[in-house]
Amino acid sequence: MTSEEEKITKGILFCPSDPELVEIKRKTHNLNVDYNQTYEEETEKREALLHKIIGKMGKDVRIQGPIAFHYGRHTQIGDHFFANFNLTIQDDAPVRIGNHCNFGPNVTIVTPIHPMVPSERRAVRMANGEVKVMCYAKPVFIGNDCWFGASVTVCPGVTIGDGCVIGAGSVVTRDIPPNSFAAGVPCRVIREITKKDSLANHPEILADNQLIEM
Repeated sequence: MTSEEEKITKGILFCPSDPELVEIKRKTHNLNVDYNQTYEEETEKREALLHKIIGKMGKDVRIQGPIAFHYGRHTQIGDHFFANFNLTIQDDAPVRIGNHCNFGPNVTIVTPIHPMVPSERRAVRMANGEVKVMCYAKPVFIGNDCWFGASVTVCPGVTIGDGCVIGAGSVVTRDIPPNSFAAGVPCRVIREITKKDSLANHPEILADNQLIEM
């Protein structure tokens, strides 16, 4: 018999009140609370808690907190990641975040989807005859070197390519191609990011600093 967690990965209806799923979420939610009660200088304690919460985590991952992971173990975060205040990841389906990503405050990533028809949101009859509230979920994939401004929301099923900048307050409802500056509600591509955007062209901002070839 297919478990409810396996149904999530298949993109089909699952029961979020399934006891096994509830237990996973309960443990993660409690770990969120533990993390949110730490002080900034407690770096080792914070890292240890993140390793318990997040399914797979690279090196140099820093999250300001407070945090709100739903399952936690369905999320993977690459190397050199920073998230500012109030990161929320509702990772019913998988969430994958690449290397060298930076998130501003109040970034939210969501994967679950509820039926559009009211009666179907109230309940669906499962294969075993039980009547339950059910939903389904779609994964979110975020590439390397992405920067999200404050209060960005990424919706279920979205893929954001490498090197993207997502403007503050955007609601990302569809895929964003690599090296794009995108913004708005719904989020749309404004233009491609090119060498013209380099700080080399803005000496008044660069001041006496130097750029590094990567």
